[in-house]
Amino acid sequence: MTRRLAEVAKKVGVSEATVSRVLNGKPGVSEATREAVLTALDVLGYERPSQLRGDRARLVGLVLPELQNPIFPAFAEVVGGALAQQGFTPVLCTRTVGGVTEAEYVDLLLQQQVSGVVFAGGLYAQADAAHGHYELILERKLPTVLVNAAVEHLGFPQVSCDDTVAAEMSLAHLRALGHERIGMVLGPADHMPSRRKLAVFLSSGGDPELVEQTMFSLEGGHAAAARLVRRDVTGIVCASDLLALGAVRAARRAGLSVPEHVSVIGYDDSALMNCTDPPLTTVRQPIDAMGRAAVDLLVAQIGKAAVPADELLFEPELVVRSSTARA
Repeated sequence: MTRRLAEVAKKVGVSEATVSRVLNGKPGVSEATREAVLTALDVLGYERPSQLRGDRARLVGLVLPELQNPIFPAFAEVVGGALAQQGFTPVLCTRTVGGVTEAEYVDLLLQQQVSGVVFAGGLYAQADAAHGHYELILERKLPTVLVNAAVEHLGFPQVSCDDTVAAEMSLAHLRALGHERIGMVLGPADHMPSRRKLAVFLSSGGDPELVEQTMFSLEGGHAAAARLVRRDVTGIVCASDLLALGAVRAARRAGLSVPEHVSVIGYDDSALMNCTDPPLTTVRQPIDAMGRAAVDLLVAQIGKAAVPADELLFEPELVVRSSTARA
């Protein structure tokens, strides 16, 4: 007990006597200090006293699929900063192959009495995935925000980059450069943002034979683009920057040059895409604006305010660099 008091007091910057008053429910402590002590308990992994367990911790779960893709650390930085400004502490939960699953993270966050959860790139975007843990969150009425397209039946507030506009921008750019045989490298068939991009491609006259769907990785992009290169495409639109870098590698392995023989467009504008060889033309997600909006929606829910039921769509931006050129 003494060790717990000392660690919490050091974390918050108050005396052990103040921590003791909070844990025993005694008066004479400001609400801000009380919340800080309870948050420190949660962060340090100590169980709250039974009389305090009904209170929500000022912790917010931030659930991401990975950290290898630079777009997710960038998003975590924006959301973490915005949460801190609102007095919340983010708890980063990253899925790993063979590690803790998204559903298991949800169980852990519920046990910690978090105030809310922000999901980015989660299983909600996959139509064929298990969604039982989202239904549990709905049942518990835990404030939650999803980032980017989700399956329709979940009903959470959403903050999304407009995939339709992103695909239209990419295709229009390549067609303006004279490209006619344009291929697409997308995520898995049940991935909702990829489905939206595919719908634009097909409705605008794209050849369904020039669409490849794969896992979001450099290797997946390489394998998918290699198949497209063998079909003589001159332009490739990719659903992520990692896929696009894989496409560049596939073109070079086939003895072709980017952009002289094949133009490549990515999606995200993640870190260092202006430093690749060649610098990557890509569609930029407005991560700063989306991250702040997600936190605003979450904090509004925590404060019992009404939030928009419709998906909030943010406009992407085409960033033209050196990986695209005239056909």
